[in-house]
Amino acid sequence: MTDTASSSNSDIEVPGQGAFGPTVDAFDRRVDELLEQLRGNPVADKLFTTASHVGEFSLIWHAISLGRGLAKGRRDQVVVLAVLIGAESLIVNQGVKRLFKRTRPTSGGDERLKVRQPMTSSFPSGHSSAAAFAATMLTAWDGKRLGTIWYSLAGIVGVSRAYVRIHHGSDVVGGFVVGKLLGVAGRRIARQLLPA
Repeated sequence: MTDTASSSNSDIEVPGQGAFGPTVDAFDRRVDELLEQLRGNPVADKLFTTASHVGEFSLIWHAISLGRGLAKGRRDQVVVLAVLIGAESLIVNQGVKRLFKRTRPTSGGDERLKVRQPMTSSFPSGHSSAAAFAATMLTAWDGKRLGTIWYSLAGIVGVSRAYVRIHHGSDVVGGFVVGKLLGVAGRRIARQLLPA
């Protein structure tokens, strides 16, 4: 079986399946089937591969943080978010992922889409976790109106990882949950560190 074998055939075994039971496997297969309908579309391919790339090392979130921090004169928020994103990454990549050690659906992503080969295990998605974490933090500072933008970007970054077949759909969902929970804790820490 190749890494990019179509998931439309439910009999094909995908690495990492079976880790969380048949219901999660069925969810992952359905997500991949839906995304496969988009793969090959030039606009979708460009959107999701770009989102996957800018999500590496939370680059998109650091760039947004820097831009809004300079525009609003809140450089203190830039520093705090950078430190907290670093802590979130350590917790997820060196902590949570080691508990599960789930195999990724492919070793290097869909061969039609060029992405970096990750070194950590599959569950939860670090891109999704960082995205939910950053969106939670930024929304706490910017309010719900801009929060819609932050969470929409987070959704695109997270889904991109299943789109390029570096993660199972359930990895993305798990990442969002972990990131949101850590984001709530991060907001409390930020309130203690920053002036109103």
